[in-house]
Amino acid sequence: MRSIWNGAISFGLVSIPIKLVNATENHSISFRQIHLEDGGRIRYRKVCELEEKEVPGTEIGKGYEEADGSIIPITEDDLSQLPIPTARTIEIVAFVPADRIDPLQMDTAYYLSANGVPAAKPYTLLREALKRSQKVAIAKFALRGRERLGMLRVVDDVIAMHGLLWPDEIRAPEDVAPDTQVTVRDAELDLADALMDTLGEVDLDSLHDDYREAVEEMIAAKVSGGGAEEAPSAPAAEGGGKVIDLMAALESSVRAAKEARGASGASDASDEDVAEVTHLASRSRTPKKQTTAKKTATAKKSEPAKKSTGAKKSTTAKKTASSPKKQAASAKKSTSTATTKKTTAKKAAPRKRASA
Repeated sequence: MRSIWNGAISFGLVSIPIKLVNATENHSISFRQIHLEDGGRIRYRKVCELEEKEVPGTEIGKGYEEADGSIIPITEDDLSQLPIPTARTIEIVAFVPADRIDPLQMDTAYYLSANGVPAAKPYTLLREALKRSQKVAIAKFALRGRERLGMLRVVDDVIAMHGLLWPDEIRAPEDVAPDTQVTVRDAELDLADALMDTLGEVDLDSLHDDYREAVEEMIAAKVSGGGAEEAPSAPAAEGGGKVIDLMAALESSVRAAKEARGASGASDASDEDVAEVTHLASRSRTPKKQTTAKKTATAKKSEPAKKSTGAKKSTTAKKTASSPKKQAASAKKSTSTATTKKTTAKKAAPRKRASA
């Protein structure tokens, strides 16, 4: 890889000659502006506003524009005389835990390559020290005419440096959060958790730019003269302000995510089979269910006692019923048939209840 900057890492009194190499590359497809009538290329030309003519690069310099529009020329000699100790040095100023760095500060990434055989030993020393300390190095460096902030960390067996924005370059998130008070229910959080668990993790290496691939296929088809196949149009986005059922949307999202991951089982699975969600609201009702269960158990235990009481009443009733039968039999001297005794018992029973 071609280096874009040569210098040294300043690690206390240790100096490590290094080369700076871009760690990332841009794969986006760029287009040119053309004249629609004849397909001619549209180019930008650098024209002097005073003379109204094109100026070559050798005659172009730098200048600072003030508020009133006047230009102050700035030469390379002016810039070279500025006191920038980090002009050719990555100066390490501190070592901090990696979680101290706000991801908002992350900028362009670079690889630092040892420049020459003598740099191998101090380069390896700094790399292993970073590994063992589990910290990152904060450094200052100058690149493309300005001093920058950087973070050094270990990637595999290489020291990588991330350009960092200065703290005063990070905007405060003012007027960004919703300006209305919103209440999120526990049931909605439960479904959101279920959706997060269903989506799970992903191998970042498996992700790719679908749009770029589609553009490349379209260009290849045009080059071959076959023309590009018309892609199905995406559904138009609905206008804002529509009130949606958040619970239904979350449940549908969980179901779709499980089907996409092949974890939904049968295609006609019910909503209860889509996601196992423990609603926080149901947990608060558990003590009531336990209390009801206790009452039911107590009622079951008391049933034998009720039965025994009923049995005693039944025995007393039988004894009471048998006494009138004997009195009726001796008074009337009726036959001893079962039919006569039943009839006598029926007649005698009202007299007993009336006397009582």
